[in-house]
Amino acid sequence: MNHKPSLAVIGATGAVGAVMLQILSQHADVWGEIRLVASPRSAGRKLAVRGAESEVVALSDEALTGIDVALFLVPADVAARWAPVAVAKGAVVVDNSAVFRQDPDVPLVVPEINPHALRTRPRGIVASPGCGTLAMIVAVGALHAEFCVDELAVTTFQAVSGAGLNGVDALRTQLALVAGTELGTHPGDVRRAVGDGTGPFPGPMALNVVPWAGELAEGGWSSEELAIRAETRKVLGLPELRVSATCVRVPVVTVHSISVHARFEHRVDVGRAHEILATAPGVVLFDDPAAGEFPTPADVVGTDPTWVGRVRRSMDDDRALELFVCGDNLRKGAALNTVQIAEAIARG
Repeated sequence: MNHKPSLAVIGATGAVGAVMLQILSQHADVWGEIRLVASPRSAGRKLAVRGAESEVVALSDEALTGIDVALFLVPADVAARWAPVAVAKGAVVVDNSAVFRQDPDVPLVVPEINPHALRTRPRGIVASPGCGTLAMIVAVGALHAEFCVDELAVTTFQAVSGAGLNGVDALRTQLALVAGTELGTHPGDVRRAVGDGTGPFPGPMALNVVPWAGELAEGGWSSEELAIRAETRKVLGLPELRVSATCVRVPVVTVHSISVHARFEHRVDVGRAHEILATAPGVVLFDDPAAGEFPTPADVVGTDPTWVGRVRRSMDDDRALELFVCGDNLRKGAALNTVQIAEAIARG
């Protein structure tokens, strides 16, 4: 692309879309036209990008005409219908939904780890992993390059914004209901106070954690847990990697945290692990427990990197590390990874 390529942001009015417009305004200006696209009910709204207001247009064949790169920040059913239309009109699609992630003809890309995967895109589509995977994969990938990962057991602590604006609204409403009360001291008192206001979650989020994210899958696993397994395998190019995940929703607005047990083929050294993480692109090492320094969502929110702390060798296995990671699920977990892929495509 010799000219500045045109970009379409489909889903510009959603939670991830809002972050995407911020990132596009902060990054180097590699784009020509940026076209903002959303559902018909959002058409006509004006949003700021690169210091100028732009009117949102309704998703249609016409809206996808003349576009070089199309970013899809929409539900899977919308992406499944419209991404092939964008490709047919000449665009390269970067999709943030789950619908193409396990398609063998669609690369699943994290630019810090497998940028080479962008070279081959038979369907004209590139997928970005889910926010749970992206919260940890940059750090795990850096360690894998040195020690060769053999097994992962992870527990995620996922923010409510991972369920969209409805999830954030539900938590804020519930917090207002419980603030200043004595709730949380008797069985069921929080659930009774919240009533039907659980939003997209199977239980109250205020004063609570819910060990569930996604849909029910075979064997009692959730779709989110299986996605972390499948996506990690695909990004690292390790189809037989042993991965076990338990996903927990926590009363945090934004930033996913993950406790990671990573076992490797080779003996690990914490000092060397620190060196790797301190110099890895897209990673910030913040690990001094004696000084109370380790990542928390309240400190990481609104930042781009994966933050890593509590790095220690397993007490009973000299080939395993324990670590705690935090990543903003709306930035690296969604909008940022998508735009990094798009910028790599634009650079050719």
